[in-house]
Amino acid sequence: MAAKPSSSSTSAYSEGSIRVLKGLEPVKQRPGMYTRTDNPLHILQEVVDNAADEALAGYGKKIKVILHADHSVSVEDDGRGIPYGLHPEENAPVIELVFTRLHAGGKFDKGQGGAYSFSGGLHGVGVSVTNALSTRMEVTSYRDGHSARLVFSAGDVIEPLQTLPLANGERKRGTTVRVWPDARYFETAQLPMGELVHLLRSKAVLMPGVTVTLVNEKTRDTQTWQYKGGLRDYLQQSLHGEPAIPLFEGEGFADRNHDSFAEGEGAAWCVAFTEDGAPVRESYVNLIPTTAGGTHESGLRDGLFQAVKSFIDLHSLLPKGVKLMPDDVFARANYVLNAKVLDPQFQGQIKERLNSRDAVRLVSGFVRPALELWLNQHVEWGKKLAELAIKAAQSRQKAGQKVEKRKGSGVAVLPGKLTDCESRDLLHNEVFLVEGDSAGGSAKMGRDKETQAVLPLRGKVLNTWEVDRDRLFANNEIHDISVAIGVDPHGPNDSPDLSGLRYGKVCILSDADVDGSHIQVLLLTLFFRHFPKLVEAGHIHVALPPLFRVDVPARGKKPAAKVYALDDSELAAIFEKCAKDGVPREKCQVSRFKGLGEMNAEQLWDTTLNPDTRRLLPVQLLNMDFAASEGVITKLMGKGEAAARRELMELHGDAVEIDI
Repeated sequence: MAAKPSSSSTSAYSEGSIRVLKGLEPVKQRPGMYTRTDNPLHILQEVVDNAADEALAGYGKKIKVILHADHSVSVEDDGRGIPYGLHPEENAPVIELVFTRLHAGGKFDKGQGGAYSFSGGLHGVGVSVTNALSTRMEVTSYRDGHSARLVFSAGDVIEPLQTLPLANGERKRGTTVRVWPDARYFETAQLPMGELVHLLRSKAVLMPGVTVTLVNEKTRDTQTWQYKGGLRDYLQQSLHGEPAIPLFEGEGFADRNHDSFAEGEGAAWCVAFTEDGAPVRESYVNLIPTTAGGTHESGLRDGLFQAVKSFIDLHSLLPKGVKLMPDDVFARANYVLNAKVLDPQFQGQIKERLNSRDAVRLVSGFVRPALELWLNQHVEWGKKLAELAIKAAQSRQKAGQKVEKRKGSGVAVLPGKLTDCESRDLLHNEVFLVEGDSAGGSAKMGRDKETQAVLPLRGKVLNTWEVDRDRLFANNEIHDISVAIGVDPHGPNDSPDLSGLRYGKVCILSDADVDGSHIQVLLLTLFFRHFPKLVEAGHIHVALPPLFRVDVPARGKKPAAKVYALDDSELAAIFEKCAKDGVPREKCQVSRFKGLGEMNAEQLWDTTLNPDTRRLLPVQLLNMDFAASEGVITKLMGKGEAAARRELMELHGDAVEIDI
């Protein structure tokens, strides 16, 4: 019988227990949610990015970074200077709001009338995070013949705004920010000089004509960068090996009459193909370095692949039995890519990865025709590039065949309801465990037949937490899953033979409702209990299909669009964005998917199967070892644990969001 909590412990949790974090407190409490905490470079990058945005908008030509002897850092620009008058609604100086309020900035209003058309700053938390994590920050804005100065400490104003006229005849303008990072929030207070130099050099490369200077007062060194050759010179200097064909560079931007994209959206790129050495790969969105890549890089990959494949097909260069894949072309590509996106959606506050779905189409749409034209103007170089891609495809297929031979002749017969993929390349292959035959049909039609397999499951899978391994195969569904993935059930301390694994990703794909979540839990229980080495190796994933589709009517020059939302919060965000675009909520038609079977093949591909636009979560054990996790799951899934589950629900039931 479970023990009841004491009255003292119950009374300790009351209305007064709830704490509301205000101002910049959330940043100080959880700095890792807002910036990188290994060193202070990222909080300084936020200041540099603001200076770069002024230059990107055409208002500045100089950015200067000074490393002072007292470990502080100054960033100076000659842009417009941050406005310092009173905000019409907040009744406080604008310059103070920018540095003390999360989600306050000049970059939310895009297009005509906004302060910035294209900018890297988007979330509105940038320099306010810098301020919160600094012992002192001094800000001076020069504009309209005056200088406005104020000083902060740990995010609070300690010297209020002071405005003075400039000396007679002085026409200085711009912003100077001096920052003393607070060492308590970082693993080391030392700035990584190599990364800082690379960041500043890349800003100069991406903004031809803008001068970027780094002054180190300690060493008395000064470095200055100004590039006129742009991406080509930069990539040529960075390459580790000689290019196999001449560097391919180009750019493409939408004009005001473009059907799908806003004026100015597009990309500039330079690509070099080398036969050996580590590839050099750098991508940027509105001058922000996206070190984890994203959808703009996927667009570059797609554009290069489609152009090379088209050239190979045109000249009949592909040997019989060889199938070309995007990574065969992309494997030896070195590139610098700078995309301009009007309203970029980044993953996380530090903006390391671009998530905007339209960026795939945007970049690919400009890269593909440019490369196709270049290849057909330089046929010999085109054939050399085709040869590189075909050689990579042949090596990949040979590796796949080796894995096939190691399985031997005693392999089990694959289940009849498995719709397998054509490739045998473990790196790219994935199988989707789909709830029901109806959804399975849509998945089979919408999938990429080359690399994606589909295994429909009938009904809810058995709860296997307390099932002996010897009895597992009595259940047909579990038997089929094991045979399809090519790995036998095992325990956490076993050393199973994973050489027979047929898919690099095993993806659970169920409806976005309560029943779908239940099936997810049952399958996760199966993998955790009986296939733990697959979980440890990162092979198990959960797909997140959307719950809603919003049909947004045409507005102005923007065509009608279909937008998908994962849950109610994303739906609310879509309505908010539509309202900003002048489309009221009542004009947006909302459809709720009762299940995956209601999606047609094209919708399922766009939202859930396409690697460039889907949401796929890897299953990991975070901050818990196997034994600790086992105890939690026993409480949740064990048949004799009803009392423990009841106690858990009574204590924490109010923390669960229920979709009824």
